[in-house]
Amino acid sequence: MTHRPTARRAAPVVLATLVFGLASCGVVSEVDDSEGQEARTGFPLTLTNCGAEVTLEAPPEQVLLLKSWPVIYLHELGVMDRVISRAGAYPDEYYDEETRSELADVPLLTDQLDPSGHLQISREVVLAQEPDLIFGEVENLDRTTLGSAGISVLEEPALCPTGGADAAPQFEDIYEQMEVYGAVFAVPGGGADQAAALRQRVEAIVETVPAGETRTAAVLYPTVGGGTTYAYGTRSMAHPQLTAAGFENVFADVDERVFEVSVEELVGRDPDVLVLLYSDGEPGPVKDAVTALPGADGITAIVEDEVLVQLFNFTEPPSPLAVDGLERIVDRFHP
Repeated sequence: MTHRPTARRAAPVVLATLVFGLASCGVVSEVDDSEGQEARTGFPLTLTNCGAEVTLEAPPEQVLLLKSWPVIYLHELGVMDRVISRAGAYPDEYYDEETRSELADVPLLTDQLDPSGHLQISREVVLAQEPDLIFGEVENLDRTTLGSAGISVLEEPALCPTGGADAAPQFEDIYEQMEVYGAVFAVPGGGADQAAALRQRVEAIVETVPAGETRTAAVLYPTVGGGTTYAYGTRSMAHPQLTAAGFENVFADVDERVFEVSVEELVGRDPDVLVLLYSDGEPGPVKDAVTALPGADGITAIVEDEVLVQLFNFTEPPSPLAVDGLERIVDRFHP
């Protein structure tokens, strides 16, 4: 494969700003103060990701995406031209016209997913791309496997296979991650302006939520065609998203990211509002998978048709798409 040349050069990063602004995000700048060294760009750069140290010798130039969550970060930072290939599902609904155009220029290796939504791709196909950084881990291509081939991997902290971040997700994580990736790609300003714009947008959305909202809500991931229904607790981005939208999460007492839930439990907790997530396909069958559950007519949200079906990344994991998802929830239930 012939890799497309990048049109950007690494911008200088001031060491003091990098260390102060990113220390809390698990980022440490390993530098040599000698004049004329690479220290002037803030590289090598070491990040702690999913409990592992990842050292980047220079801003990545050949990025491969195994998951879709990084796209908006990279678009906002202006570095989508560093992405040489991608795999997985990238629904158009996630992106504006400009971002869709950028994605169209990135070769898709495969979009094959198993029934649970996990990517199916071989090690040989990935290694043939010769990436210097991969975003996202999959079951057969974890950090250890790719690291043995000299390839660095960054995963969204909330999706770490070791159990995710130490603290429950919040919108602040999205702003911090924007600055982490700003440092990784050495963009001018280190992503601070993009992070500030996201913060202002969330604040503006929250201001539109009516005061005195008392309804309860739940976020579910149903299995289309029958099977397990999953719910999201306080270790998921669903929790702060519901809170920002003015709702009380009926699973606010569950200190887990995602877990199996029975229809009896749903009836017992009786959410007034339901947000249903799915990875691909059409939204209709996703809603049917819940409304058809035996006893579902005992759930207020079903009876009153207070249901929103939206694509998975509009809620999980913490990313700029979760801001879009918050806006969708507010628009649906607070018209």
